[in-house]
Amino acid sequence: MSLVEETAYLDATAQAEMVRRGEVKPAELVEAAIRRVEKVNPQLNAVVTPLFERALEEAKGELPQGPFTGVPFLLKDLLASYRGARMTFGSDFFRDYVPDFDSELVVRLKRAGLVIIGKTNTPEFGILPTTEPRLFGPARNPWDTGRSTGGSSGGSAAAVASGMVPAAHANDGGGSIRIPASCCGLFGLKPTRARNPLGPAMGDIISGLVVEHAVTRSVRDSAALLDATSGPDIGDPYWAPPPSRPFLQEVGADPGRLRIAYTTGEGETEVHADCVKAVEDAARLCAELGHEVEEKPLGLDVAAITPHFMTLWGAAQAWMADGMAGAVGKTPAPEMFEPLTWALIEMGRGFSAAQYLIALTALQGVARDFARRFREYDLILTPTVAEPPPPLGTFDSPPDNPLYGIVRAAAFVPFTPICNITGQPAMNVPLYWNEEGLPVGVHFMARFGDEATLFRLAAQLEEARPWAGRRPPVSAG
Repeated sequence: MSLVEETAYLDATAQAEMVRRGEVKPAELVEAAIRRVEKVNPQLNAVVTPLFERALEEAKGELPQGPFTGVPFLLKDLLASYRGARMTFGSDFFRDYVPDFDSELVVRLKRAGLVIIGKTNTPEFGILPTTEPRLFGPARNPWDTGRSTGGSSGGSAAAVASGMVPAAHANDGGGSIRIPASCCGLFGLKPTRARNPLGPAMGDIISGLVVEHAVTRSVRDSAALLDATSGPDIGDPYWAPPPSRPFLQEVGADPGRLRIAYTTGEGETEVHADCVKAVEDAARLCAELGHEVEEKPLGLDVAAITPHFMTLWGAAQAWMADGMAGAVGKTPAPEMFEPLTWALIEMGRGFSAAQYLIALTALQGVARDFARRFREYDLILTPTVAEPPPPLGTFDSPPDNPLYGIVRAAAFVPFTPICNITGQPAMNVPLYWNEEGLPVGVHFMARFGDEATLFRLAAQLEEARPWAGRRPPVSAG
C-alpha cells in the first residue's frame, strides 16, 4: 500500500506519531495529502485555493516541534488570515484580497507543527448552512455528490470525510462546525465562546456568536488541536474559563454518570424521521453506558428569538461589506454579491445602533435563561440538523425572494444557534447513518466552559460505536 493510501484515514495524532518515530518525513506526509487532494477534489470541489508548492517548501524546512509536526492541514477560506494566501470569504467582493499577516489562530496552528496545504470552500460570508458559493461553485458531499456538505465549513468537512487531510479548520456562528460535521459524518466541536483567539484583526465577532476550531475524524484530534490553539490573546476583550487540565487528558477519562436531557423536536419545528431516530438511538446508547437519560423539551421560543438573531446577523453582513471595503479598495454594489447576501447587507444597514443593542440584550437574556437548565442536567441532546443532507440547490433563493435561503436555513438548523447565543460548547457526534447511507449526526450541549464533559462522553461514544472505519463512496483511500 502506498503512503497516499496508508495515511488517508489515519488521524492527525497517528500521522504525527509516524513523524516522531522517524517512519516518515513531513514532506512525504504533505506530498501524500497533495496527491489525495488531486485525486478526489475534482469530484468534491472542497479545496478552492491550493498552496501546494508553499506547503512542500515548508515541510522540507525546519518545522516547529509540536504535537502535529509535519501533519497536513487545510484552512477554511473565512476569517483565519494566512499571510500571502488569498482569503475570499466565498465572495466575488474579496476574490483578490490577500492578507499580509497571520491570524493568531494560524500562528498557533503553525506552532503546533501543522503544514497548511490549501484553503477550503465556504458559502459567501459563511451565511448559509450549505457550501454553494457563486464564486467557486458547490462543494459536494463525499457520501452523495448530489447533496450538500452542510455549511459554512462544508469544504473542510468534505476534505476530511473523503480522506484528503485528517483535520481541517472550521468556524461556527450558528452551527457552521456542527452542521457540516453532521452532513459529512465527522466529529465537530464548537468550543466555548472566546476559547480560541480571533485576533489580531478582531476581538470578537457579532458580539460573541462566532468561534474558531476544526472538524476532525477522531475525538482525540479535536482535543489536542484545542490544547494547541486555545487561550487568550493579548488585548482580548474577554476569555473563556481556563480548563483544569489539558483537553486531551479528558479523552478516555471516566465521564461518571451524566444527567442527560434529550429532545427530538421543539414546538412546531419539523424534524425528519431519520433525525429523530438518530437522537433516540443516541439516547439509548447513553443509557446503556450508564447515564441517566430523560426526554424533556428545550422550551425555547424560536419565533421570539429569531428576529433578534437576525438583527445581529444582518448587521454582521453590512459590517463585512462596509467595514472591509477599504481593505479591497471597492465600494460595495449589488452585482458584487449574491442576492441573499446583498439583501442581508441592506437589511443590516437599516438597523439602528439602538436596535442592535436591544437585540443583543434580548439574546443575553435568552442565554441566562438557557444556562439555568444546566443546574438540573449535565448535557442536553438534540438533533444536529432537522433533516439528512439535503440536495444541492435546496437553499437557493428565487429572484423575487432573495431572503428565501435564510428562511429555509432556519428550518434546517433549529438546534445549533442557541449555543452561539449562549456561548456554551457543543458537539456533533457521528453515530448514525440512515438507510440511504447518509450520515445523520446528534448534538450535545454542555455548560459554559465545560468542554471536558463533552470530550469525555465523545470518547466513550467513539469507543462504544466506532465511526473511523466508515468510508464514503468518494474516498481518497
